[in-house]
Amino acid sequence: MTIWTCATCAIEHPDSQTPPVSCEICADDRQFVPAGGQRWTTREELATAGHRITVRELEPDLYAVECAPRLGIGQRGLLLRTGHGNLLWEPPGFIDDAGVEAVRALGGVAVISSSHPHLTGSSIQWSHAFGGAPVYIAAADQKWIRRPDPVIRLWDAGCELLPGLSMLQCGGHFAGSSIVNWPDGAGGQGALLTGDTIAIGADRKSVNVMRSFVNNIPLPERAVRRILDVATPLEFDRIYSAFGLIAAGAGPIVDGSLQRYIHWIRGEVEE
Repeated sequence: MTIWTCATCAIEHPDSQTPPVSCEICADDRQFVPAGGQRWTTREELATAGHRITVRELEPDLYAVECAPRLGIGQRGLLLRTGHGNLLWEPPGFIDDAGVEAVRALGGVAVISSSHPHLTGSSIQWSHAFGGAPVYIAAADQKWIRRPDPVIRLWDAGCELLPGLSMLQCGGHFAGSSIVNWPDGAGGQGALLTGDTIAIGADRKSVNVMRSFVNNIPLPERAVRRILDVATPLEFDRIYSAFGLIAAGAGPIVDGSLQRYIHWIRGEVEE
């Protein structure tokens, strides 16, 4: 039996002798199937091609866990260390022994979660490598689970992943799209892990929210306001998204960017 990984989104699928017919994640209007059609790969094939896991420090107690060369969507996984165990956030779609040992040297993994279905990667393989660490998935996104497993824990609205470390459901990109509030981040000024729930603009001075980033599908005002309602009351100075960083002043940036979004979709801004 083989664990099949979609070559486009790098999300693992159920063990089987032959690959699935299609990747439902990529067939959805938020993602895409390449012009060349659906393609599958495996952990063994990726290793032979030279893929490997790298781990590097971003700030005290926060580490990037990444696959090189880039794989699938190419998100940066994050290992967040706490005194009560470590969170692996949005793990890559690949895993190798060296990466596991590097993470184990930093205290291992107590819990795994992601902001939304696109960035679950090889969560189940990472969980199995660390003794069946629970994988938290929003109940609202249950239908998008590609590799069912007993380690999966469904949650709704909000949950405490580890003492002092909470995950909050914002909706928007997916119904269960979420963020993690890390009060001790940014030197005690607070940080958010947002994946694509709140994405960082190329200017690193703005954020954006969308139903589909690659297909340019916007969100309605009610969805943007819900994200504001969840995020803006939190105290945070820094944001780590799936691909970028706002190092300081992130709180006002979120509020200002999303208020601007609402003004545009309401037609209140001159062109």
